[in-house]
Formats: sequence, C-alpha cells, structure tokens
Amino acid sequence: MTAWLEEVFGTRKPVIAMVHFPPLPGTPLYDAQRGIGGILTSVRADLDALQRGGVDGLLFSNEGDRPYATRVDQASVAVMAAVIGQLRGELTPPFGVDVLWDPMATLALAKATGARFVREVFTGAYGSDLGVWDTDAAAALRYRRQIDAGDVRMFFNIKVEFAEMLAPRPLGLVARSTVFSSLADGICVSGPMAGQEAPLSHLKEVKAALPATPVVANTGVTQDSVGRVLEIVDAAIVGTAFKVGGDTWNPVDPKRVTAFMAAARSRP
Repeated sequence: MTAWLEEVFGTRKPVIAMVHFPPLPGTPLYDAQRGIGGILTSVRADLDALQRGGVDGLLFSNEGDRPYATRVDQASVAVMAAVIGQLRGELTPPFGVDVLWDPMATLALAKATGARFVREVFTGAYGSDLGVWDTDAAAALRYRRQIDAGDVRMFFNIKVEFAEMLAPRPLGLVARSTVFSSLADGICVSGPMAGQEAPLSHLKEVKAALPATPVVANTGVTQDSVGRVLEIVDAAIVGTAFKVGGDTWNPVDPKRVTAFMAAARSRP
C-alpha cells in the first residue's frame, strides 16, 4: 500500500507543506477589511514560498478558523474552493485539502478542486476542546462514493490534536483497526496540538503495526528532527516549522523552507 505515496508525490518520503488559510468569512477572527481578496493574497504568498523551497506536496487547510467546528458553514467551503480554483494554474506539487474538522466538507472540497488527497479525523470518539467529538467513518466513505471521489486518497488522523479518546486503546491497535475496518489509505499521528511533535515512540508503534501502510508524522516536525522522523515513518506534514519565527500564525519564511528541505534531502 505504500507504493501509492510515491506514485502521487514522486518521492519515497515526501514532505507535505501546510497552506494555511487566514480566517474565513463568518468565523470570529475574519478580517472584513481585507476581505476575500486579502485571503487570496496571503495564500498565494505562502504558496509561492513553499513551492520555491521545493516541498513535495501541499495541504490546504482553514487553520485560521478558530475555534474549530465539526460542522463548518458553507461559506468556508465556498471560499476555499474559490481561492484554490484561482490558484490551480500556479500549483506544481500534488495537493490535498482539509476543512477542520468536517469530513464531509473536506471530501466535497476535494472533489470540487481536484485534490489528490484529504486529511481528517474520520474515526473515533473524543473528549476535546471542541466538546464531545464523535465521528462516522461509514458515512464519510459512503459520501466519497456518492460524489464519485473514489480516487481521493484519505489520511486518517488517529492521534488527534486538542483531544483524547474517550475509550483509549493501544495506538498500534487503533492504527491496525482503522485500516482494517475503515479502509484508511494512510495514517497520521499528531502531537497534542499544532506545532508540537508527536513522540517518536508513537510513530514507531504505529509504523510497526502498519509496515505496508503509509504512516505520517502530522505535527511538530522541525529542521532538526526531520531526519529522525523520516527514518521511522513514510512522510511528514509540516506547517509551523516553515513559518516566520516558528509561529503557526505567521507567514511562510522562504529561508526556513529551503533549509528544512535541504535537511530532509540530506538524510541517508
């Protein structure tokens, strides 16, 4: 199953860069003065820096829409689709989407924009900063079939930011069960929140449980740690480490991207 990762990204251990949207209309931090034009300008600037730095893939996400919702407003999907649509001609690496934390909206956006993959929390029940957080993988997989998005690969985030499972089980067992019962194409393992690393022990446990399935370090990978991380897992999703000053909410720093990717490429 790991072969599809190289087929999509053109490399065996891809670094997938987050493209964070500023707050979207209807969310608490939306900047009405800058408007949708300002969102497009910010996303385009980050996108340009990431592509010039040589990242292997892109993942568009509404990171600015705090506090996050498990059922997002239609405006979020519409604006993201409009912005990505305007940028499609500028995209070089393969891209995916994630509408936090709404699986159906994520799949709909993927279908509308031609995304190759999605990342979401499709399985499990959690006590979280969002409240009690439940999921329905069966509905999500059936919806993917209904909208003819079967070619969209699905990364399941099983160690979730801002949350803990209500019925904890060993992480390796959860990973195997998720692939077996919920048809995950790949598994993401996160730290406790954006920008914080997942313990290497968690990455090792999940990869040992799933030797033939792509396992992705989902948060907190840095220039210093990327070599160690990619010795264990199959890919890394990187956001905060690419930002000015290592701050999640800052713009992308081109120098950080270049240095990070040099470190990723230099690993044995």
